[in-house]
Amino acid sequence: MGTFIQLVVDGLSTGSIYAALALAIVLVNQSTGLINFAQGAMAVFSAYIAYVFVGWGVPTILAILISLIISFVIGAVVERLLIRRFEGGDPDTAVVVTIGLLTLFTGICGWLWGYNNRQFPSLFPLDTINVFGAVISVRSLGTIAVLVAIMLLLQLLFIGTKLGLALRAVSFNPTSAALSGLPVGRLLMVGWGLAAALGAVAGALVAPQLTLTPTMMDTALVYALAAVIIGGLNSPIGAVVAAWGIGVLENLGAVYVPFIGHDLKIAVPFIILFVVLLLRPQGLFGRKVVVRV
Repeated sequence: MGTFIQLVVDGLSTGSIYAALALAIVLVNQSTGLINFAQGAMAVFSAYIAYVFVGWGVPTILAILISLIISFVIGAVVERLLIRRFEGGDPDTAVVVTIGLLTLFTGICGWLWGYNNRQFPSLFPLDTINVFGAVISVRSLGTIAVLVAIMLLLQLLFIGTKLGLALRAVSFNPTSAALSGLPVGRLLMVGWGLAAALGAVAGALVAPQLTLTPTMMDTALVYALAAVIIGGLNSPIGAVVAAWGIGVLENLGAVYVPFIGHDLKIAVPFIILFVVLLLRPQGLFGRKVVVRV
């Protein structure tokens, strides 16, 4: 039982990192209809910004908060100066643009800070606690708590504030929103800024668990994309639940399914993805899109 509890908690912790990145992808998709393949690289850039401030003696939590603000600005600027030129156009072109952004941000990180591994301080203490025989790290519990707090804040934003309602209106029908007098351009910038800030949270959470390198979020991005497709592109809650499910099932499969083991556990989310696409192409929590012709 102790091993099972530990695997579940660690899986939820890892899944929370995927979920933060998945929420950012869903947020961009809901506001612009695009999938931002550069989300992981932008998160790494944000983690390096926090790393610089920590090196200047700024407390870790304050450095992360500063990086969130800077990331918000970077996301808004990217949308305004680059992405807006391709919104509503050929989606294939937009995909190429975001892949180009991924390469650009990765290259900038390597150029400024190099490709050597760097130690990033943990936001949480490295202590452990014993729960029914399971040794659980405080960092795992803290990571889960951060993701839950983000979910609640986003829910409060989109349901209980005028800004959230406006963002939802723009994501649902930007043309009608513009005719209603909403500043669609500014709201799209805010959407991209929020997504970049969410990505920065994921970068700050994963950097202490691995080491800070320009490519550290590549694997997490793949898992996040799988979570988005499994949960549904138009369902933030579905993306979070799917990310948690991926993290937990991957851990359990590696230990309890002999032929999977630790070497093949990366295949677990893609097996789930294959089954979901066969049975429910819009995702477990997604909505079918009806097009009138």
